[in-house]
Amino acid sequence: MAIKEWKVFLTPYEQAVEELKIKFRSIRKEYRRRNEYSPIEFVTGRVKEVASILEKANKFNIPLDRIQYEMEDIAGIRIMCQFVDDINKVVELIRKRKDMTLLYEKDYVTNVKPSGYRSYHIVIKYQVNMADGPHDILAEFQIRTLAMNFWATTEHSLNYKYKHNIPEDIRLKLKSAADSAFLLDEQMLEIKDEIKDAQKLFEIKSDLISDIMNNILTLSSMGKIAEFTRYQNTLNRLIEEGEVSELNNLLEATQKSIEKYKES
Repeated sequence: MAIKEWKVFLTPYEQAVEELKIKFRSIRKEYRRRNEYSPIEFVTGRVKEVASILEKANKFNIPLDRIQYEMEDIAGIRIMCQFVDDINKVVELIRKRKDMTLLYEKDYVTNVKPSGYRSYHIVIKYQVNMADGPHDILAEFQIRTLAMNFWATTEHSLNYKYKHNIPEDIRLKLKSAADSAFLLDEQMLEIKDEIKDAQKLFEIKSDLISDIMNNILTLSSMGKIAEFTRYQNTLNRLIEEGEVSELNNLLEATQKSIEKYKES
């Protein structure tokens, strides 16, 4: 297949990856807009390089004219989660979708690979509408925690360096690191509620500080330098040690000042 033909062949996959990234990032935003915890931390995606496609086709004896039917991960979407139990929630989100057909699942979180690899894979059929009409393509979701992803990315790099023949001593250390990463995930799960509360508090305070800062800048633009300076000093103190109630009070005070000067 010539370079031009490869570009044409891969275009629907590129379109699918972009669409799927947008859809699942939108789910995360929807949770945040409703002030709810999102099981999706962030989403990435990629289309397999031609060299990797050819290498895999050769390894598994896939004829070039069968690649689109037999190679499941040309289009890949990776969904990262904060906690292990978020993985099942994301899997359920995918299962319920009507805009894709779930073909099968591979649970490497429960059924860990001998190497220590953990991740949940879902292969789907997804339709993209191109200029010449609809195209059905295969795509693979990989759902994992941040710790699992760090380990898997490291292993991938070492496999590339050693051409999938990682020396035994490094392999043993990798396996130990994988177990340690999963232990970290389990320990984080035990304090999940505390972490969520802390993150929620941080988001609330960040939003309040942003709103207060906008009000302070508005007062500055109105030429109210004394109020600008006083409120700025108060905000600087509260950023470090202030409670949400104090920030709320400051927000109300700045808003009242703006309204007073608008009326005068």
